[in-house]
Amino acid sequence: MSLIETLARMEAAAAGRAQPRTTVRHRHLAARPLVLVPLTTAGEAGAPLGALVGTDREKPLLLTVPQPRDRDLRFAFLADLAEAVLPHVDGFADDVEFEERKETDAETGKKVPVQVELCADAPQLIVPSTAGIEYVRLLGRSMRFRRTAEQEPETPYPAPPHVPLLGRWFTHFGERARVPGACLLLSLTELLTRHWATGQSALEDQHLGALLAWIAPPPGVPAQRAAEFAEAGRDAEGQLHCPPAGPATDPAFDNRLLAPAMARYDAGTPGAQDEVRALVERQLRPTWDAVWQGIDLLRGLPEGARVADRWKRDRWSYTAHRDRIRAGEPPQPKRDDAVTAAQKLAARESAQAQLDAHEALDDPLVMAARRLAGEALQGTVTDVEMALSEGKRPMPRPLVTLSTDDRPPLAEGTKLHRALPDGRTQTAEFVAHAAGAEGAPVLRLTGGMGRGRTPEPGSVPEPGDVLCWTLFEHAPRGGPTLPEPEDTPWTHGGPPPGPGDAPPVADPVTPEDFL
Repeated sequence: MSLIETLARMEAAAAGRAQPRTTVRHRHLAARPLVLVPLTTAGEAGAPLGALVGTDREKPLLLTVPQPRDRDLRFAFLADLAEAVLPHVDGFADDVEFEERKETDAETGKKVPVQVELCADAPQLIVPSTAGIEYVRLLGRSMRFRRTAEQEPETPYPAPPHVPLLGRWFTHFGERARVPGACLLLSLTELLTRHWATGQSALEDQHLGALLAWIAPPPGVPAQRAAEFAEAGRDAEGQLHCPPAGPATDPAFDNRLLAPAMARYDAGTPGAQDEVRALVERQLRPTWDAVWQGIDLLRGLPEGARVADRWKRDRWSYTAHRDRIRAGEPPQPKRDDAVTAAQKLAARESAQAQLDAHEALDDPLVMAARRLAGEALQGTVTDVEMALSEGKRPMPRPLVTLSTDDRPPLAEGTKLHRALPDGRTQTAEFVAHAAGAEGAPVLRLTGGMGRGRTPEPGSVPEPGDVLCWTLFEHAPRGGPTLPEPEDTPWTHGGPPPGPGDAPPVADPVTPEDFL
């Protein structure tokens, strides 16, 4: 937790209201997101009880399972969910634009420009909390390997063709949600806590009703009291006014209302199925309304300048998965091999570094946290001295002196970066302090001035300009490339040993191998 975030939480507790952590919205919000509020039974992971799903806040589709222990009813629920979700997911697949990319020609080995398809937009799925993301990932794993009657006519429980397809899409959304900054699948509690700091703990922030009570409390009600009511307030029947739908249910609801209703359904009592359906809707509707309230709050923030670039990467991800499905490729494996796992880890690390840099460049509040951490400095230019580099072709290397109260750890030769108005990045290196260790830092500009002997107009700051320099790169590059499959050892997913190769030597068995 950064110092800025700690300060914001303390101010929220003192003021009785959530405090902003950002000045802009750092995540993409679709014009028509698909909201999914799932509900599961207690005691059995992944057993669906019901869900509200749709893009219309006034007309959600209610799906229920009156008896989750019934396999046929659970499969029917998944089939209905697929019929509700897939048309929205597929609705973006055919609206495409063309992008020019350079690919290696197989014959010449040279880079040649090619036109590739890119979907103009992509679907976005929003769930109430991080547990909802895990549930989507769990449903994807349970559905994508289901066999259909066309694939295996002898299978005892054939699935409709669209059920495995939804499993593949849910798995892709779940994997994409692990990439920092990706927005195909979003948790609303994560979105809200990224942009507002409350006066409660991070664990309490996972309750959507309590979180919204801090951000937008009812008129005249302190946020802390409103949050306590959202967490624990009950009616005359002992039921929560704000059911969590986390997606697990409240034990009081299970024991007092749901269990008796299911018992009447099992006994064949007329109207019992409608009773279960009404109870499930009663649990889901408050969370459904809370999700849309949170979306409205987020839409009130202007979008960050670099959000569109990250959403474009989500569009590429959606387009690539669309192409894999249309090409008839098999579903995602249960476990990644070592090379694929390493590639995913490297991609996520690179995405995290890019996200951290983008958020700081888009938002002065986020940049303030980086400045307090000694990762950036802001100051006013007090002096500019023109100079040239040494060598056969002298290049401009002006010396810029800054007046600043920031004290990042600077050593001679430390590289710094600043964003230029045209979107480029200018580089510099620290030379020395003007007068002792506490003096103004002197920086030598090393890039962003063009290729001529004379700097381009506007590329060299002038006295009086306020500049922000960072010690981190604005477009971090990934790590070293992985070896080709034929050069990868068989222990890490490479080719198995050939006929003439010596078999691998197994580790000796020790007493520690046995319990």
